[in-house]
Amino acid sequence: MTKRVLAIYYTQTGQLGDMMDHFTTPLKDAGHLVETVIIRPVTPYTFPWTVSGFFSVMPDCVLSVPTELEPFTIGESGYDLIVLGYQAWFLSPCIPINSLLRQPAFTALLEKTPVITITGGRNMWLNAYDGLRKALDERGAQLVGNIAMMDRHLNLVSFVTIFHWMFHGKKDRYLSIFPKPGVSETDIRNMADFGKMILPYLTLGEWGGLERSLVSAGAAEVKDHLMLIEYNGKKMFRVWAAVIAGKQNKRPWLTAFKYYLIVALFLLGPVAYVLVKIILKPLFFKRFTAKKHYYLYQN
Repeated sequence: MTKRVLAIYYTQTGQLGDMMDHFTTPLKDAGHLVETVIIRPVTPYTFPWTVSGFFSVMPDCVLSVPTELEPFTIGESGYDLIVLGYQAWFLSPCIPINSLLRQPAFTALLEKTPVITITGGRNMWLNAYDGLRKALDERGAQLVGNIAMMDRHLNLVSFVTIFHWMFHGKKDRYLSIFPKPGVSETDIRNMADFGKMILPYLTLGEWGGLERSLVSAGAAEVKDHLMLIEYNGKKMFRVWAAVIAGKQNKRPWLTAFKYYLIVALFLLGPVAYVLVKIILKPLFFKRFTAKKHYYLYQN
């Protein structure tokens, strides 16, 4: 039986669009109807970013302040599956996706509908996914799977390469020394394998076990030290966002946040890695395991 699938997403660089296309191709090849909707803000977030433009969105992103979206058309009144592609900005769902979740035309489709979320990024996706998961739950969606493809290089290496890409718009090897930034071309192409994986679940309309199959196939990975960084970072970002949002002249505060972020990533990142590996994980193994399970599975 032919199934109706809505693939809806926001992408700034085009990377997530490539991931969504590879994921949905097997569904189309199997004869299912896949409707693709790309979300576009009325005031675009330009790419490449400017440095000031990038940091200026932090307060609204962290505090879930929506922006106006261009009108979009959804062809059906209901779907057998929604594939929602999102980006993580400042450990939160990006502003266009937060805005989409306030659109009645979209949220009306979520009630009791199976949803698979897809993201691609540098390395930190946990808090953004958790926020999105809670928003979907509040709207009655049935979250059945999550795919989070990340840059596989070392934290400090990907920090350098992602900023090269973000501010210069080139997904190439910075200085001909560093690796290419973002999700690898191999991982993007392999999104088709995850698309094939969901076909029997989509055909039957039974989604039990999909989540574990996706995790076993490498659809999402939780790294202990990054989990600790995100846990602390989320709290600090909220403090910064609240302070900056309340200032009439935000520029000096955004500059201060920029340098805080750089110091935190370059100094606290390595400290967190050593701290987790040597002290915290051995002492709190069960707690770490439970938290990883929380991010990877619904129950």
